Amino acid sequence: MGRHREFDVEEALAAAQKVFWLKGYDGTSISDLTEAMGINSPSLYAAFGSKQGLYKAVLNHYDASREKGLTKILAEPTAKDVASRYLSALADYATDKKHPPGCLMIKAGLTPGDSEIAKQLARHKAAMELALRERFECAKRQGDLPKEASATALMRYLMAIGSGLCVQAAAGASREELRAIADLALAGFPHTEKKKTAVRKLAPAAV
Repeated sequence: MGRHREFDVEEALAAAQKVFWLKGYDGTSISDLTEAMGINSPSLYAAFGSKQGLYKAVLNHYDASREKGLTKILAEPTAKDVASRYLSALADYATDKKHPPGCLMIKAGLTPGDSEIAKQLARHKAAMELALRERFECAKRQGDLPKEASATALMRYLMAIGSGLCVQAAAGASREELRAIADLALAGFPHTEKKKTAVRKLAPAAV
């Protein structure tokens, strides 16, 4: 019979996530991970198979923590509100003291030496892109965006600004500085003039 795991998986993933976030995938060694997770290498390999397997588990854990926030963002009444809340939430998240500044996936994606990890990062990014594009396509059908607006271009614009905010945060930019950048980006976001209706305010969402 195999031995039971002697560590908390959630705590181990959180510890591994912080190391990957600080050092990137390629810059992180097995010894870095085992030291942070408080386990030995045989336990790491038994639980996750490899460094690559551990990173995949970390990505899934990371995505699960952001899913609820994204759902709230997409539920905003207009496309511009979606864009505003997305960038605002990202500015807050990228500067949250509970974790390293910036974004885990962008940090790892700067030097994706492992082709399988590059594919995993692309897959996770594609899921976010699809959700935003479909929301903007819906906005066009509802007349919330001009007919000539491109849902794909708007999605890419928003993702590019978001990525820039994360890079700036990792370089030391403050939350206020990131929000100022977001405000400038939103000034050029298209919308149609519609009668305003009362909208229930939602709490800030994490990304």
